[in-house]
Amino acid sequence: MAAMFEKVALIGVGLIGSSMAHAIKRGKLASHVSGYARRAETLEKARKVGFADSLYDTLEPVVKDADLVVLATPVGTYGELAKDIAPYLKKGAIVSDVGSVKSAVIRDAGPHIPAGVHFVPAHPIAGTEQSGPEAGFAELFDGRWCILTPPAGTDAAAIEKLKSFWQALGSQVDVMDAHHHDLVLAITSHVPHLIAYNIVGTAADLETVTQSEVIKYSAGGFRDFTRIAASDPTMWRDVFLNNREAVLEMLTRFNEDLSALQRAIRWGDGDALFNLFTRTRAIRRSIISAGQDSAAPNFGRIPPKPEKNQ
Repeated sequence: MAAMFEKVALIGVGLIGSSMAHAIKRGKLASHVSGYARRAETLEKARKVGFADSLYDTLEPVVKDADLVVLATPVGTYGELAKDIAPYLKKGAIVSDVGSVKSAVIRDAGPHIPAGVHFVPAHPIAGTEQSGPEAGFAELFDGRWCILTPPAGTDAAAIEKLKSFWQALGSQVDVMDAHHHDLVLAITSHVPHLIAYNIVGTAADLETVTQSEVIKYSAGGFRDFTRIAASDPTMWRDVFLNNREAVLEMLTRFNEDLSALQRAIRWGDGDALFNLFTRTRAIRRSIISAGQDSAAPNFGRIPPKPEKNQ
């Protein structure tokens, strides 16, 4: 089968960029994969893993002659990167990204994309709390969703080709308006991360509980919050700064609902609590039915083996 692209350029080789490279190699979707990283130590790690055909710390050789260029760094860098790569983009190439905020990406990067180059923003809804070139793996996108948010007037053939590309990487693909995407992701991803960061920070700051007790007595709920709160700090800082309106809107709604829950606890309204918990349990079952998580015990994670007595 012929490759979908002759050359794919990945600007950023962290978890998402490296996973894309692994999945591209798995599916033989490109003849050549080039990668960019600003830091020498990141490039060295990427070379050792070996998922790219060429790696550079300058942008021109990475994007030169590339048929697909993907921005895979924190979203706050996209505007400057788009400006820097613009002179080297091949006519007819597709420029995309993997950021979890889309309106800001279109605002910041869109104006720098030259005429004759197709700009199709994308967001693969997949990830782990790990980061860096060693964190990537080909299966990351399998069965997950990728959302495309092309601006009005984008070439239909370019949209369709990128859709086919993400499907070949293992994803299901939807196309939607960027503003709608940002509202949806604010409640399904961004606010949950903010809550996790906050609750872990609160636990760490409690004067009546030492850090050793927080770690020693971590129950499942807190433990799962710490997993989310271990996500890349630079990436998530940029997410909140670039999707502030949608996040603040969802936080307002969340705070209203939290106040209602607070009242139910204060006044002993067991029915209100039971009804809420029943509704939320049904949501969890729906996510499992949709194939977006496992019903296996411990979320399918392999529990650590008990240490043998010395």
